[in-house]
Amino acid sequence: MARVRITQVRSTIKRPKTQKLAIQSLGLGKINRSIELEYNPSIAGVIRKVEHLVVVEEI
Repeated sequence: MARVRITQVRSTIKRPKTQKLAIQSLGLGKINRSIELEYNPSIAGVIRKVEHLVVVEEI
């Protein structure tokens, strides 16, 4: 599968708990922190939940 770089660009302050947990499950938590993951359907679902807080780039 393809690899993607996910970077958090917005804060989770005043966000629902489900969105905060989604950010944590991706391994993020601070603004400008990035992580590289294999893109699969489960990761796609988590990204969709917090797409307004992150930027996704294909590597």
